[in-house]
Amino acid sequence: MAEFVRVAGTADVKPGHGMVAEVSGKTLAVFNVDGTFHVIDNTCVHRGGPLGEGDLEGNVVACPWHGWQFNITTGECVKNPSAKVEVYQVKVEGTDIMALL
Repeated sequence: MAEFVRVAGTADVKPGHGMVAEVSGKTLAVFNVDGTFHVIDNTCVHRGGPLGEGDLEGNVVACPWHGWQFNITTGECVKNPSAKVEVYQVKVEGTDIMALL
C-alpha cells in the first residue's frame, strides 16, 4: 500500500538543484524548483545514469552521463516522450519533503 515517506529535508535541496536519496529500497532524485519540490526515479532509462546528480534548468534535468533530458514534472524524456521515469506525488510537512511511495 502506498504511503507518504520522508525523502529529504527542505534545507537539503537548494533551489535549482537536485540530490539523490535512498528511501524504502528505492533510489530517488529530489529537486527544488523555486521552492517547489519534485521527486522522480533517479535512474536514467538510457544507461542508468544518476538523474539526481544532473544539471537542472527549469523543470528539465540532464543526465550527467549522456545528456538525456527529462521533464521532472511529467517524467518524459524531452526528445522521446515514450521514454519515461517514474514521477512521485510530493507534499511538504514542516521541513520534511514527503513522497508517495
